[in-house]
Amino acid sequence: MTFSHGQIEGVVIKDLRRHADQRGWLSELFRSDEIDPAAFPAMGYVSETKPGMARGPHEHRSQGDCFCFFGPSTFRIYLWDNRSGSPSFGRRMVLEAGEKRAVAIIIPAGVVHAYKNIGGVPGWSLNFPNSLYGGVGRKSEIDEIRYEDDPETLFRLD
Repeated sequence: MTFSHGQIEGVVIKDLRRHADQRGWLSELFRSDEIDPAAFPAMGYVSETKPGMARGPHEHRSQGDCFCFFGPSTFRIYLWDNRSGSPSFGRRMVLEAGEKRAVAIIIPAGVVHAYKNIGGVPGWSLNFPNSLYGGVGRKSEIDEIRYEDDPETLFRLD
């Protein structure tokens, strides 16, 4: 299978506005009046990714993610529509986000995703998935299909 470039059905990319004053800045990451109830977060976490390192590619069977990238580094984000019934099945998107372009990205279940820190300093991302990792009390199967260690994967970071 070959992926073509283009928009992916259900992926929402929202530029985040920084409100700055003499103390620094703040940015609204999401609002309940601007997000689809199906994507509303069940939890949140922050991760640090060192320069040159990647997370993913992987996908979720039922979980959606809401990632926020705002710096201090730059990330290259990769998305592949792997949902056979989707109008955008077989499409791939690549974008950059972080210090120069702060964004929130809602990624529906079945969309393979990865990101790589392409900047020179460690960078942080926040994620607000719409379901609990490992379920209530971390007692359920993890909802993840991982591709990063598969040398034959179609989902390559370039």
